[in-house]
Amino acid sequence: MADKKLNISFLWHMHQPLYKDPFNSDFILPWVLFHGTKDYYDMVAILEDFPEIHQTFNLVPSLIEQIQDYCSPDVKDRYRQVSLKKAAQLTAEDKYFILDRFFQSNWETMINPNKRYREMLKLRGFSSAPEALTPALRFFREQDYLDLQVLFNLSWVDPMHINSDAWLAGLVKKGRGYTEEDKATLLKKQTAIMQSILPKYAEMRNRGIIDITTSPYYHPILPLLCDSDSAKEAMPGITLPARRFIHPEDAREQIRRAVVLHKETFGVLPEGMWPSEGSVSMDMAPLVAEAGIKWIGTDEEILSQSLKKPVLRSADGQCMDGFIYRPYSLATGNGELKMVFRDKVLSDLIGFEYSRQDPDKAVADFTSRLARIHQSLDNPDKHLVNIILDGENAWEYYRNDGNDFLRLLYKTLQEDERFRCVTPGEFFSSAGVEPEKIARIQSGSWIDHNFSIWIGHGEDNAAWDMISQARQALVEYEESTTAGGGERDGVAEAIEAAWEEIYAAEGSDWFWWYGDDHTTMRAEDFDYLFRAHLIKVFRLIGKEHPSHFDIPIISTVWEQRPSSMPTGFMEAIFDGEVTSYFEWLSAGKIERRHTSGAMHCEGAAPGFIGAVFFGFDLQSLFMRLDYQKGIIPFNRQWELTIKILYPEHVKVKISVKGRESSGKLFKKIKGEWQEQGELTMLASGDIVELGLDFAGLGAAPGSELKLYMELDGGEYGQVRWPAKGIIVIDVPDSDYENLHWMV
Repeated sequence: MADKKLNISFLWHMHQPLYKDPFNSDFILPWVLFHGTKDYYDMVAILEDFPEIHQTFNLVPSLIEQIQDYCSPDVKDRYRQVSLKKAAQLTAEDKYFILDRFFQSNWETMINPNKRYREMLKLRGFSSAPEALTPALRFFREQDYLDLQVLFNLSWVDPMHINSDAWLAGLVKKGRGYTEEDKATLLKKQTAIMQSILPKYAEMRNRGIIDITTSPYYHPILPLLCDSDSAKEAMPGITLPARRFIHPEDAREQIRRAVVLHKETFGVLPEGMWPSEGSVSMDMAPLVAEAGIKWIGTDEEILSQSLKKPVLRSADGQCMDGFIYRPYSLATGNGELKMVFRDKVLSDLIGFEYSRQDPDKAVADFTSRLARIHQSLDNPDKHLVNIILDGENAWEYYRNDGNDFLRLLYKTLQEDERFRCVTPGEFFSSAGVEPEKIARIQSGSWIDHNFSIWIGHGEDNAAWDMISQARQALVEYEESTTAGGGERDGVAEAIEAAWEEIYAAEGSDWFWWYGDDHTTMRAEDFDYLFRAHLIKVFRLIGKEHPSHFDIPIISTVWEQRPSSMPTGFMEAIFDGEVTSYFEWLSAGKIERRHTSGAMHCEGAAPGFIGAVFFGFDLQSLFMRLDYQKGIIPFNRQWELTIKILYPEHVKVKISVKGRESSGKLFKKIKGEWQEQGELTMLASGDIVELGLDFAGLGAAPGSELKLYMELDGGEYGQVRWPAKGIIVIDVPDSDYENLHWMV
């Protein structure tokens, strides 16, 4: 077995949402540009130093299209336009925009290492709320804005570019006091980096070091395009849109367009595909095979569900059965489709965990896991360990943008005789590799083997119904123009453009931000873009769009219940400690967000508070806030605001400094906040404990409290709890314990 190498496949999925406004082609968010200058080039160029580390890069067609847009210095991007403006000519609106948006770099790894950038963050303040930003404007002078324009853009340039470019290295060393000439040169270099990305991928593919695969053009969930009812397979009780969506022809077109652009860009047809979000079904597989795709990848849980066989893992996550590493093939009506399945733990370790560790420790852990897999298999050379994850999003959490980790990892793998890094295409072409037949594939994605992120929530379903409505209007218009045997003059281009908007609206990214699964400060931008694509459909065909298309889908007031309710009354002791095992045993828990799978987790809750518990007796509500693991509370200064919206408008403001804490309660009376007194039930220490009388909140037994919390931790950032919407808590009555007694 020692001479039989274990095959290892890295697939880096490169994708960004379609950020272009369909009405003016302006980019409303800059992340294609910034991931281009920080991630897309260096992720492939680093392999020049490790030519035996063969890898796969999945470039989503709509990302390729946007990279091509950014190859022009004339691209319209609000961030870039404000960056190009001379600091002396910035308007008040520009200055506010800069203070709001130009600290959107990872504070720990991209801002704090730069003394000047860190100074300006402290000068602005750690809050981006309007009431904090507006007063901060008076502290910034012309040179501050110029330095901020440079440092923000520079923070998104990968160390590889800086180390290989003496001018960029000098700009970093300069540190402050930048000139307009410095800025202009930096922005020109941004464009040059963008222009180098796609040629570098083509070069590395032609050298045989990488393979390039594709996804459906606008990154849609193919199974849901084929039939929205496919969501029922994994979630039989799911609530689906009012209009059933069955349009496999759209799925076929999204695949066809992807193949065409790939051929135009790289000169060859793609052999592999990462279906958007690893989403598969029996309906989509024949369409993929029909397009000439030879293999696809998805998640281990899909294989587990398909074979009705659990993935057994040890306490540290080591897979105990090698079946997820075997090659498989699925018979479709259009030929055989080979399949590979990602090792969830290995992939998520890179994506979410190793950024917190020193590179030496992380690489040692990773390679030891691979060694254990190698040792457990009789024929490791006939197995393929698939590591599949987003290729650009993890690195801002690593020191030095992940360069130290990746270089050590690749060096270690290249020198270890037990391992061989290959592409899936190379593996399937290896002598003696015979894929096992799989009778059918379970519908699902790489997140919890279902589609709950993209369908089922009221917001998701509303979006699907809007696509159906716009699509139906377009089809009816197209049919009316061809009635009688001919198409009216001047409408062919409009119809083609309208279909483009439909396909763009079918992308998965809009649905990612609908519902309660994910939150972002820019959610309203995604909501606007989705609706803009559909509104433009009606504009192109000369029809008035339905009025509700103008109304944001995202709700800021949707309600959620605690993840668990108290199982009985409790007696709190306000000492800032867990006084006894039993003190909070009956408590319920409030989650910041609903999460479902590591592929879209944050690794840990953001900020400094890790958990919120609550309990009560008949008179009072009790709350407990636990610090994140690793946070030492005694030198932490932060503030908590609890905003109660029902039954009365009440605000509780608490200040914590180590073991010292104080709080006040306010009520809104005739439109004005009026102080009601100091909190008497409050203590801070290892934890923070507080109590609020129901009577003071206007909450009668058997009623409800509706609230949310805002935590301001200074350099640890601001966190809303829950991340979106409000929490509804039942106020207990005398029968509560009889109904919720704990076994």
